[in-house]
Amino acid sequence: MKQKVWFITGASKGFGLAIAKAALANGDKVVATVRKNKEALADSLNEKDRLLVVQLDVTREHEVKAGVEKSIATFGAIDVLVNNAGYGLLAAAEEASDEEVKQQYDTNVFGLLNVTRSVLPHMRRQGSGHIINVSSLFGYSVPYPGFGIYGSTKFAVEGISEGLALEVKPWGIHVTSVAPGLFSTKFASNESYQTSRIILDSYNDTVGSARKFMKQLDGNQPGDPSKLAMVLIELTNTKNPPLHLPIGKDAVAAFRTKMASMQKEVDEWDDVSSSTDHHIMN
Repeated sequence: MKQKVWFITGASKGFGLAIAKAALANGDKVVATVRKNKEALADSLNEKDRLLVVQLDVTREHEVKAGVEKSIATFGAIDVLVNNAGYGLLAAAEEASDEEVKQQYDTNVFGLLNVTRSVLPHMRRQGSGHIINVSSLFGYSVPYPGFGIYGSTKFAVEGISEGLALEVKPWGIHVTSVAPGLFSTKFASNESYQTSRIILDSYNDTVGSARKFMKQLDGNQPGDPSKLAMVLIELTNTKNPPLHLPIGKDAVAAFRTKMASMQKEVDEWDDVSSSTDHHIMN
């Protein structure tokens, strides 16, 4: 099996770290990006010849381009791009400030695009590649109040992935949007998600409940990140990988529930929805 070169953003913890470890264990080469403390990550992964740790912020396009060029100069290719960097914002739409929403989109959406734009010219030249965009079960279902804005960034990731897959298919480049459920990463800790600076009493019964839930959730999620990483290893060795892949029983259940709910609504409103064409006389 051909040795691959992985480019993984947000590799300091959580999914990114688990994926980097799995790829190295698989005999592949890894470019792991972090925003700070790159030496600490290099020490923890303890691999010299097949690891390059690059310090960059995905929201700064010049840093991304420099990191990608360094990766190509070091390993000669990028076969798998994992757009993993991101964080969550817990806030009612009314509570979230313009600045907080923009920061959420800068990392989760525009940062993903910065990295993708920088890697694609190399993948097109080599005539192959696999782009894995890390979405979320919130990318097609928002089961808790307060996660609408975060969920909207993952909805965007799903849409970007669908369009991108059509655009890059002629070059033999695959795109998969993976949508994890709740995994025992640090996502539910204060390190990985933020709450809005403004908290309104009016939302105590809705978003307030979600804030309490997040505190109870940290460390108690059902999913094992190392098993998700192995799913991605298998995914990159599949001839025809899927465009959408929910990962975790909760993600699969959320996907099916959302599809059933949408189907029910479309069926119920079919007559109204289909009544808007111009009437053409025979």
